[in-house]
Amino acid sequence: MKWTRGVACQLRQWRAARERWRADMRAFKTAQKEARRTGAEVPEHPGPPPTAFSLLPWLLMGLGAFSNLFQGKTPNPWIGGLGLLTFNSLYIFVATRAFVKEKRQAVSTRVALAVMAAITCALAGAYGDNWLLFFPLLGLATGAALRGEHLRWSGTGVALLAGVVSTARDGWNGLNIAYATFISTMVTAAILSLSEAVRELRAAREQLAHQAVEKERLRFSRDLHDLLGHTMSVIVVKSEAARRLAPRDLDAALAQITDIESVGRQALTEIREAVTGYREGSLGTELDRARSVLTAADVEPVVRRSGTPLAPQTEVLLGWVVREAVTNVLRHAGATRCEITVDSASEQVRLTVADNGGGEPALPSSPGLGGTGLKGLTERLAAAGGSLRAGPSPRGGFTVTAELPLEPGDAPAPVAATAPRAR
Repeated sequence: MKWTRGVACQLRQWRAARERWRADMRAFKTAQKEARRTGAEVPEHPGPPPTAFSLLPWLLMGLGAFSNLFQGKTPNPWIGGLGLLTFNSLYIFVATRAFVKEKRQAVSTRVALAVMAAITCALAGAYGDNWLLFFPLLGLATGAALRGEHLRWSGTGVALLAGVVSTARDGWNGLNIAYATFISTMVTAAILSLSEAVRELRAAREQLAHQAVEKERLRFSRDLHDLLGHTMSVIVVKSEAARRLAPRDLDAALAQITDIESVGRQALTEIREAVTGYREGSLGTELDRARSVLTAADVEPVVRRSGTPLAPQTEVLLGWVVREAVTNVLRHAGATRCEITVDSASEQVRLTVADNGGGEPALPSSPGLGGTGLKGLTERLAAAGGSLRAGPSPRGGFTVTAELPLEPGDAPAPVAATAPRAR
């Protein structure tokens, strides 16, 4: 039947959650022993298992009433037995739903609590004695299901109800039942709320740690792509230049080979710095490298720079743009001239890399920057409040434009323009 399959599924979920909790407890105890041995930080306790198993043992409080049924001390035992069975069934129903927020706040859970309250009043009022202990059980179920803003009034209401019925049945001793009911309601709600908060904080911390790992992995992959892509392009270009120069000018070819060795050594240093996360670029260094590699590829470099000096972080970002854009010029443009302009005279700095090539660029025009290099740079600049655009130029060729806001600490002193380097 459908309900039997549901019960079996719920039991399997309970067992699985219980096993996970036991595994967490074993790991906690092992880590605790290791921390005590080494003096390291003691790990957090995993807390009670987030299942109804932590609430079910309290049903043993009803053993006294169950004993009265078998000893014949209860009038109309069939009615008492039916009431006991109904109460226990509703208690288990509420307990199983108390650990899932959506189910805990459902109307069916509130209805079950109301029916439990009615049955408890009827049984306690009719039989008294051990049957009064069902009020603390009712308070426990109320505290497990009604956490938050409704707890104060519901807990007080259940305690008053227990006090009235118990006092009418057992005199002033019934106040003890009212007190026990109030305490069981509030303590249960406090413990379960705290345990849930701890689990949520632990899950949030694990998620943040996972995001930090993903962020670092993305940073490293981007840096590695930009570093190796540019370096390999430089090595290829200089190797081709050395091959062309070798038959007629051996000294010039050896100079290109020396540059290849220097580029390789610099690439090793940059990769080590990228791995450790301490790599900081310089826009001036990248502009000098761009001149060198463009000249070796028979592309005329024209570099202009004006405006205020830039903050280190701004230079790092613009240096990556220069590196990636020049790499795309070498790979795809087939250009004979490349202009690089840096203007930081206004409230923002603008970097433009434009070529006169006719080949396909590495990426389609913006806003759909689909390649790995400029797509990653677009995300980096956007995180810093800037933007990156790439696309065909109206005069022909391909243009990459990066814009970043100037930081407040940028100095107002002008920087002399760099004249084009003669070929």
